[in-house]
Amino acid sequence: MQTVVQKWGNSLGIRIPNLFVKEFDLRNGSSVDITDEDGKIVIKPKRLVLSDLLSKINQENVHAEVESGSAVGKEEW
Repeated sequence: MQTVVQKWGNSLGIRIPNLFVKEFDLRNGSSVDITDEDGKIVIKPKRLVLSDLLSKINQENVHAEVESGSAVGKEEW
């Protein structure tokens, strides 16, 4: 599939066809990684990784325990 590189402010931009937008679940504002692999521009959707998210937890931003009441089903506490 071909697309055209166009001027966007002081940069250049590429429109991503709707076929790929749907396939990779992209939205306005989605983050992507752009790399150079063997002379090719590769654009990959940036996905959240649990270990990256957990590494951001520290003593200043961890919340206190939340009480949710008694068990109402077969929950194990």
